[in-house]
Amino acid sequence: MDDWWRPASRIALRVALAFVLGSVLLVLVFRVVPVFGSMVMLEREIGSWFSSESLDIQQHWRPDSEISDYARLAVIAAEDQRFPEHYGFDLVELRRAIERGMNGGSLRGASTISQQTAKNLFLWTGRDWIRKGFEAWFTLLIETFWPKERILEVYLNIAEFDRGVFGIQAASQHYFGVNADQLSQAQAARLAAVLPNPRERSASNPGPTTARHAAWIQRQMNNLGLRYLERL
Repeated sequence: MDDWWRPASRIALRVALAFVLGSVLLVLVFRVVPVFGSMVMLEREIGSWFSSESLDIQQHWRPDSEISDYARLAVIAAEDQRFPEHYGFDLVELRRAIERGMNGGSLRGASTISQQTAKNLFLWTGRDWIRKGFEAWFTLLIETFWPKERILEVYLNIAEFDRGVFGIQAASQHYFGVNADQLSQAQAARLAAVLPNPRERSASNPGPTTARHAAWIQRQMNNLGLRYLERL
């Protein structure tokens, strides 16, 4: 048995070490380099090839200074209100999600902005446990090597807002004809409201569910206040 086990274990160890070092290097690079693509964008593009449907990916990087504070606050209010405090995993929301799941509800709500950034940037879509494991690894890495402001900046630049529309700048132009730094509070809330189902919801022509969600987000934004962003 030793004739094959030892070489195989050495190969496995080298592969694991290469993955760890490579992923750390990748995260360090993206701490300072603008992100002009993501694995989700690549997956959508490849999917369009197989379905023979044309897809024009729209994404325009904008630094934090060129993004409306309303947009930054809206996604925090909608997706992860404990974002400044946690270290990538919101244990309070995770416990609540598990309790909802045990009672037949949805697990949505447990995923933090950090987790969504890691998933969108580095991984494929899906809910399998292998992807969840990689998601946890990359979440720990970006929480370790990136400041909170960078995590939010990258998230806003790669989040999917409509079919082929990624990032807050492309979404602002697509839905409202303005730049990301010109978004009003109401517009920012509508954009955040489409994030749970971006390919089915519209920010410019919201249905009843999206409109109610946007109104709820605006109330949460008012409760938090723009000074909340100083905690990042």
